[in-house]
Amino acid sequence: MKGMITELKKAILALEDGTIFRGINFGADGEVVGEVVFNTGMTGYQEVLTDPSYSGQIVTMTYPLIGNYGVNKEDVESSRPQVKGFIVREACKTPSNWRTADTIHDYLLQNNIIAIEGIDTRALTRILREKGTMKGMISTDENFNFIEKEDKITSFEIKNPVDEVTTQEPKIYQGKGYKIVLLDLGVKTNIIRSLLKRDCKVIVLSADTSLKEIMKHEPDGILFSNGPGDPKDCIKVIKTIKELYGKIPMMGICLGHQIMALATGADTGRLKYGHRGCNHPVKDIDKDLTYITSQNHGYTIVESSINPKTMYISHRNMNDNTIEGIRYLDAPVFTVQFHPEASPGPNDNAYLFDEFMEMIKQWRRDKTS
Repeated sequence: MKGMITELKKAILALEDGTIFRGINFGADGEVVGEVVFNTGMTGYQEVLTDPSYSGQIVTMTYPLIGNYGVNKEDVESSRPQVKGFIVREACKTPSNWRTADTIHDYLLQNNIIAIEGIDTRALTRILREKGTMKGMISTDENFNFIEKEDKITSFEIKNPVDEVTTQEPKIYQGKGYKIVLLDLGVKTNIIRSLLKRDCKVIVLSADTSLKEIMKHEPDGILFSNGPGDPKDCIKVIKTIKELYGKIPMMGICLGHQIMALATGADTGRLKYGHRGCNHPVKDIDKDLTYITSQNHGYTIVESSINPKTMYISHRNMNDNTIEGIRYLDAPVFTVQFHPEASPGPNDNAYLFDEFMEMIKQWRRDKTS
């Protein structure tokens, strides 16, 4: 029967510190190494699986039952699953939803993603919170030996993940409003949808597109998307931002937020275990309002590196007080660490796309006056 796992196959999760979890394999079998992280969302597992920001990572879902509404063709944030591996407490074998097209097992199997269920995800999450994000391996090898695999696990690195997930060819979505160049660092589909809802013409370009090629499209604004990895690895994009800065309205989301900061003289650093989930409270300081946000990142802007003459903090994380937004004083630019396009939600922060439209409108008005 489609969707059922006919034979239970044992699997293990091994962390770089030697911690071993034993469970049951679902999806593909074999072995995979990646950076083990956790996501606190209660829903949206299909969006998590297809988020390019998870490139190189093995994702743990803290909510215990995953797959209960199945998988469909609409709720994707990219063309395929981007995670290296998947960890859950229990994978639902018989989903119930009118939109279900596949079980999560079949979906992962079709896309050759190795997954493990039946482990104590609460215990795993506690380890990651206390010790920080760690490298790990999921394996279905019955004769698994940690000592034999230790070097492979500890030597793993996520190298140039933006190159892996960025578009290879320009993609154009027609609209009658502002012309927006979206530099794809690992863009989520709902960012494109959010711009199209505002009737923008959206031109999606590769992360390594030059200033000359970008300006050939005569954009009204530029949006730097979310994406995976260390922002300091994006040397070409940082250079492009420096060349564009002050010449055109720009907005950055997540990785785009971090890269904008690096291009303007600030610094970034790694968080102990990152922010991943759809329930992170963030305060908009200008509005004096706190919103619930969706997040997926392992790096943050170092507050002591911010130049108060050229930028100020517009948003803060209410859990750990880290920087969640920057407004720039000497150019039409703002960036946010969280995801205003969050899919499946929350939708509290979609207003930021409207503010981007208003920034472009004001810039055009000032330019012609």
